[in-house]
Amino acid sequence: MDNKKANHVVDVLSEALPYLQKLNGKTIVIKYGGNAMTEEHLKQGFARDIVLLKQVGVNPVVVHGGGPQIGKLLKQIGKESEFIEGMRVTDRETMDVVEMVLGGLVNKDIVTMINQHGGHAVGLTGKDGGLIRAKKLNITRKTPETDVPEIIDLGHVGEVSSIDPSVVSMLDNDNFIPVIAPIGMGTDGASYNINADLVAGKMATVLGAEKLLLLTNTVGILDKEEKLLTGLDSKQVDAYIADGTIYGGMLPKVNCALDAVKSGVKTAHIIDGRVEHAVLLELLTDEGVGTLMKG
Repeated sequence: MDNKKANHVVDVLSEALPYLQKLNGKTIVIKYGGNAMTEEHLKQGFARDIVLLKQVGVNPVVVHGGGPQIGKLLKQIGKESEFIEGMRVTDRETMDVVEMVLGGLVNKDIVTMINQHGGHAVGLTGKDGGLIRAKKLNITRKTPETDVPEIIDLGHVGEVSSIDPSVVSMLDNDNFIPVIAPIGMGTDGASYNINADLVAGKMATVLGAEKLLLLTNTVGILDKEEKLLTGLDSKQVDAYIADGTIYGGMLPKVNCALDAVKSGVKTAHIIDGRVEHAVLLELLTDEGVGTLMKG
């Protein structure tokens, strides 16, 4: 190794040191999705990052999505995907596919990748150990034709009622890496598909996580001139929502992150999962690769 390359390695490690010291023994919840979950080099990089974090004393908890994979299998079996306000209408047959894909194919793929890189990952759904209690998500929509809001039935689409983190804490304390599919169980025993961002945010709050990371297919939150915004506090975020700077598909992610930091999570990060090793770059370097929010 030549001196220039050696000095660069030393600089990188030196820059990471204070971050590693601060994160030692802390829990970080990472919502894994988007391109980072479908492109092979990004998938392998993510798995290596998670193993490295665990190796240096951080407790990563992974919550994953799987919308494209669900859509692909539904198409293969000849079932149309229907969406209302961005949410998949989930009848009983579709819910069976969701469980098969999220709790089986996708979850075990992530577990396998992490384990291949030397980690000890364990796959869970919210049904394991009573982890996620869910209830049916009810949404309403106003239409010009009537003053009475229309109640929309999305089927087995749920929201989090409560989280019992016992099984996750046990795994964390015993050197395992929990990988969680966002499926919850209702009081009637029914399964519910829950938005992975929401599950990650609630999980971070209940676990008292140091950080919540949401991987996306964007660079982060942009201002009206399309410049990256970072280092935002909750008041600034509220103002950007109010003036329309934050809108559309970014709004649910931002609200999820905002709820987490207002509920005790130290910082939330919306980061660009299309960047290789985005997790390490955001956590262990001065520059970062996305938007950081604090309470």
